Amino acid sequence: MFAPMAGFASGLVPMYVGEISPTNLRGALGTLNQLAIVIGILIAQVFGLDSLLGTSELWPLLLGISVVPSILQLLMFPFCPESPRYLYIIRNKESKAKESLKRLTGQVDVTAALTEMKEEKRRMDLERKVSIAQLFRCRIYRQPLLIAVVLQLSQQLSGVNAIFYYSTDIFKKAGLDKPIFATIGAGAVNTVFTVVSVFLVERAGRRTLHMLGLAGMAVCAILMTVAQGLTDRVPAMSYLSMVATFGFVAFFEIGPGPIPWFIVAELFSQGPRPAAMAVAGFANWTCNFIIGMSFPSIEGALHSYVFLIFAALLFVFLIFTYIKVPETRGRTFDQIAATFRRTPSLLEREIKPYTELDELSPDAHE
Repeated sequence: MFAPMAGFASGLVPMYVGEISPTNLRGALGTLNQLAIVIGILIAQVFGLDSLLGTSELWPLLLGISVVPSILQLLMFPFCPESPRYLYIIRNKESKAKESLKRLTGQVDVTAALTEMKEEKRRMDLERKVSIAQLFRCRIYRQPLLIAVVLQLSQQLSGVNAIFYYSTDIFKKAGLDKPIFATIGAGAVNTVFTVVSVFLVERAGRRTLHMLGLAGMAVCAILMTVAQGLTDRVPAMSYLSMVATFGFVAFFEIGPGPIPWFIVAELFSQGPRPAAMAVAGFANWTCNFIIGMSFPSIEGALHSYVFLIFAALLFVFLIFTYIKVPETRGRTFDQIAATFRRTPSLLEREIKPYTELDELSPDAHE
């Protein structure tokens, strides 16, 4: 039962946060969702120590503790306003959308935000309602859908979950005496650099941070391979292996950790957004399962060279991001959607700010 609920939350929360956030804070608030996740991972790692609840007798209690934050979230839900975009664009309830905007912004005059939603609704009224099947068939959604799915693949096929799932065993093979504490150290690095990403994402931009993270992870993966291959001959290499692993996790949280989740909500207008989030979430969790199940076998066959596979994949995703992914920082949802209606070149995306919105072409649907 936990797994389906986690699947719902992983898709709905970034979508909700993106819809209620002001344009200039959308990336930072989206990253806060990832921060909450990594803090939870770190707390679980600490409680999982043998000296606390990580014993054969106490592990059911450790599992049961997860009920506490769930209950707290249920109690806090009544205080969360409904998404103004959903109320106005989907339900046509302008007065309720105004009330929700006032609660979220603390401002009496919400005309500017409502005007933006009216323009988005006008665009959406020109489109048919979008199901998952239509999402794949409609030409104007193919490029943003491809980007959304590949960004999710770049997160999971980066190898980061191989680190998180099997970090204790990796550190043990690297020659560390107490690998469990190195694992907790990786969780701490994970949390710290997510905080760093919160402050950087609205300054540097999504595309730049994602490319920086992918490049850094690829370099760290190569260093991990070298360090693990030389540990038997040079014991000090175990420290390089640990530093490279920490760097791998740090670069992950700078870009590939938080960005693929909330950028999906940015790439699509209100109509196709839920279907796109569902497809992206499916791609993410499917790759998560594949990595979790296959890594021990792959690592057993390739030993210290296993991370070269991830390094190669990271370079492929880096090239894809450079060529295909537009910068969404500071743009409204409708301006981002206009990027894909025109399908401009990479040079145009980087130079021209999309302030003029194009009408849908007659051949937008096939």
